[in-house]
Amino acid sequence: MSLVHVIDVESGNLQSLTNAIEYLGYKVHLIKDAQDPELANASKLILPGVGNFGHFVDNLQSRGFEKPLREYIASKRPLMGICVGLQTLFNGSEESPESKGLSLIDLKLTKFDSSEKPVPEIGWNNCVPKDSLYGLDPYRRYYFVHSYAAIISPDTKTQLENEGWNVATAKYGSEEFIAAICKDNIFATQFHPEKSGLAGIKIIDNFLKQQHPPIEHTQREKELLGNDYSNYGLSRRIIACLDVRTNDQGDLVVTKGDQYDVREKAVGGNVRNLGKPVELARKYYEQGADEVTFLNITSFRNCPVKDAPMLEVLRQAAKTVFVPLTVGGGIKDVIDVDGTKIPALQVAGMYFRSGADKVSIGSDAVYAAEKFYELGGKGDGTSPIETISKAYGAQAVVISVDPKRVYVDGPDSTKHKTLKTNFPNEKGQSWCWYQCTVSGGRESRDMGVWELTKACEALGAGEILLNCIDKDGSNSGYDLELIQHAKDAVSIPVIASSGAGAPKDFEEAFIKTGADACLGAGIFHRGEYTVNDVKQYLLEHGLKVRMDSK
Repeated sequence: MSLVHVIDVESGNLQSLTNAIEYLGYKVHLIKDAQDPELANASKLILPGVGNFGHFVDNLQSRGFEKPLREYIASKRPLMGICVGLQTLFNGSEESPESKGLSLIDLKLTKFDSSEKPVPEIGWNNCVPKDSLYGLDPYRRYYFVHSYAAIISPDTKTQLENEGWNVATAKYGSEEFIAAICKDNIFATQFHPEKSGLAGIKIIDNFLKQQHPPIEHTQREKELLGNDYSNYGLSRRIIACLDVRTNDQGDLVVTKGDQYDVREKAVGGNVRNLGKPVELARKYYEQGADEVTFLNITSFRNCPVKDAPMLEVLRQAAKTVFVPLTVGGGIKDVIDVDGTKIPALQVAGMYFRSGADKVSIGSDAVYAAEKFYELGGKGDGTSPIETISKAYGAQAVVISVDPKRVYVDGPDSTKHKTLKTNFPNEKGQSWCWYQCTVSGGRESRDMGVWELTKACEALGAGEILLNCIDKDGSNSGYDLELIQHAKDAVSIPVIASSGAGAPKDFEEAFIKTGADACLGAGIFHRGEYTVNDVKQYLLEHGLKVRMDSK
């Protein structure tokens, strides 16, 4: 069995990359020490990185990897960089001005313009190479998750090509950036091939085999798969969500409730058991889900953190699910069963190493926002949002919001940001605000969605998962007013959640609110519609979706 070496400086989720390589029939050796003799013997080397540019390159240098990396490149052996692994090839990044890259490409990375589109870019984009490049397919979608990029002009692209670089570009909004680049033995992608479904797995396979297969499509395939830039260049993202908890028999199951009540309607009814989380995750991936989210709604008492059942769920799911995995629940400072305090950053690290790409923070995000305003509109650097985003990047931190609608007489009736609704209550009140809750919706806080999301964005969050207690389990469609309310508050992506009962609900949220992604749970669990059903509906109604290669 051939051996593939991977540099590991503990920056993000390497489990999924390892799984993808092993899925292709190779063995993986992680190199955590620059003195590891395996580095000198490597015949194929991968340099993956996630999150903050400075955190990654500073770790590379402090651990002594720069010199052996340069020697490896000079030896003409194949090197593949992924995400920040690509960014390391440049001079530096606006994200971390004091940190230096390898300067193999004389450019600096800058942040996307958030005035015209959500930042980070999170989603599935096309990228176009000049020539055949390890099977990179301009009509397929690859998963991008980043705020900083090598944004280039046509002149810069020409200059790089004159220097011998094969440059594949993508567009996010009006900005064109380097999505992949190749020269001699160096190949690097800004996207995550290990999280790009079968299309991405093929890229890794072609690199390991050092082959550049030609790309062929029919005209009809090009029409269906092409990019019209209607959504800043991204396809419409469909997320399958699994609420995971233990049932009354102690088994870990996927469940679904109505307004967060997961028990059958009968008095003393059992927890609804809709299936096993790993099996359902694979099922939805095979149906075409662009992401899978696990929300842990059980407190695993008397269980050491390192043995939390959700860690094993992620490990097993990541072996066969090659799209992004998000996990929520318990991502906070915790006291372990032996009395040891484990900070949220360390807890998140366990999930990343088990296969998660993003962590979702719920109640603790509300507490962090309350503290943010108590301190006059700033953080103190200790919240889970701040510590995790500093190490892993904003794109790794999702805020899960559980709000409910509160009607008032008018904007002057409350200190919270209100909106005028098209759905007055029985008292005739047509103004409302959205109150945040904690503890799975059981406790209300004096915090509105507008204020919460703005605070969390300032603290370093990269995405909002916007639930709605009023709509949960209703199958009546998303709360469009709530989604637009959150979209108006922040410039980071917003995921619509709660209420989807039919494919038209997804279309409505995308078209009427500009939601950056739509999440479904019960609609898929009940088997009324598959993920592919939803995607086919969107495609028939003129919205671009990712259709993975078979």
